[in-house]
Amino acid sequence: MDQRITPLSRIFLVLIFFILYAPIFFLVFYSFNSGGTMYNFKSFTLDWYKELFQDSRLLIIVLNTLVIALVSSLFATIIGTLGALGIHSIRKRQTKNTLLSLNNVLIVSPDVIIGASFLILFTMAGIKLGMYSVLLSHIAFSIPIVVLMVLPKLSEMSPTLIDAARDLGASQWNVLTKVILPFITPGIFAGFFMALTYSLDDFAVTFFVTGNGFTTLSVEIYSLARRGISLNINALSALLFLFTLVLVVVYYFISQRNRPGRWGVKK
Repeated sequence: MDQRITPLSRIFLVLIFFILYAPIFFLVFYSFNSGGTMYNFKSFTLDWYKELFQDSRLLIIVLNTLVIALVSSLFATIIGTLGALGIHSIRKRQTKNTLLSLNNVLIVSPDVIIGASFLILFTMAGIKLGMYSVLLSHIAFSIPIVVLMVLPKLSEMSPTLIDAARDLGASQWNVLTKVILPFITPGIFAGFFMALTYSLDDFAVTFFVTGNGFTTLSVEIYSLARRGISLNINALSALLFLFTLVLVVVYYFISQRNRPGRWGVKK
């Protein structure tokens, strides 16, 4: 079967990537503009980056966003992995498909509906809107993502691996920690990084559940944009884009290191 890419396909691919990345590079380019606007580039400057690092309030918001993203991704990865193991262990196909459908509904549901639902829930439960409400919300909407990342790796695993471990006298705990978890490690890392990405760029859900005195970067940028864009926001966006690239590179090397070889053995 011929797998060569035709010239027309190459042109279409380049066009798609240009449409996707041109606005980002436009934003990064003007973060170095001394003119203070995004209409006329005067000269190169790093003043907007200096102003960004001198804005202690914005740096605290960035720190809040990173803490929420890392902590929520960690808890979501643990809970999502356990959920995937539970779903995979169910033998009855109808029950398994029902649980998968319920999991997928949370992913395709509009963020506005999810955010409003969390707002109503926290209000009824008497939970004050702030850091904890945002953290709980991010954990909740990240769990289904982790489940979807881990389940395919569990499906790839041959049942004979578990049977062989049990025949050799391994306990349930040893089977889990020394056979199953090492095999699905790439899926766990994929789930963690996907949850981290979703948490970092979430706006709709966070907008509903954040309270006075606490906010995340997406909500803050939205508030600043309504008052008029300052180029220190461009500088911040450029740094976040660089941070995202680093995450992608780290995940790539982790996935390559954990990729099974020809005989299913990690390299």
